[in-house]
Amino acid sequence: MTATTISPDTTAPAPRGVRPISTTRLVRVELRKMFNTRSGFWMLVSIGVLSVIATGAVITFAPDSDVTYESFATAIGFPMSVILPMIAILAVTSEWSQRSGLTTFTLVPSRGRVIGAKAIATVLVGLGSMAVAFAVGAVGNLAGSSLAGVDTVWDVSLSTAPQIVLGNVVGMAIGFTLGVVLRNSAAAIVGYFVVSLVMPGILVLLAQVRPWFEDLQPWIDWNYTQVELFDGATNTVEEWAMLGSTTMIWIVIPLVVGLLFLRRSEVK
Repeated sequence: MTATTISPDTTAPAPRGVRPISTTRLVRVELRKMFNTRSGFWMLVSIGVLSVIATGAVITFAPDSDVTYESFATAIGFPMSVILPMIAILAVTSEWSQRSGLTTFTLVPSRGRVIGAKAIATVLVGLGSMAVAFAVGAVGNLAGSSLAGVDTVWDVSLSTAPQIVLGNVVGMAIGFTLGVVLRNSAAAIVGYFVVSLVMPGILVLLAQVRPWFEDLQPWIDWNYTQVELFDGATNTVEEWAMLGSTTMIWIVIPLVVGLLFLRRSEVK
């Protein structure tokens, strides 16, 4: 009786490595998630609805002399300056409020990549919303001047339009930062209104009663530099430096701290 030696099968295919999920796919997923929730969906729908309402209000109530593109842009820009930061907040906090974070961070263990994809998706939504707002304002300007029987006035320059867009992106960045730091929808929304409505008043009052603070205020008051952007008045090197200073104080530093805590926090 002889023993039979069985040699191992060396023709079996080697296991294939799992390819990481691309950033483009992550951004597409985050964009879809921004539309899927009821709050996110109605926030996005409200942008178009309020743009039309604001345009109709200008046509109906504004005097003929004020039927200009700037009037329409201002009317549309006010609600958007509130809604867009809310969208940025919900883009981050939905992982905790909807309790989808455990699934998300299991499929993509790198939390930094997920937050980066959310940031890109937020900026894309902001740019798309601004494009819609500019288009609705242009249609309203044409219709309003035609109904009023006045010349069509395009008084928003090509240099001012990018600053308006940047002002809205900065506002979204503030909301996004609060979402990363607080990771709770209600707390982040309340925090945004405190930062955007309460803090500017305190800083203005402090500048009035303390002369030494008057020159310092533009360097630390992000609302001051945002208003300058909306007015298209950020032109000098010093004004851009003020914008960089407020961005560092209110966005960059808190965002870095928030990301450090987010990467180590327990997801339930």
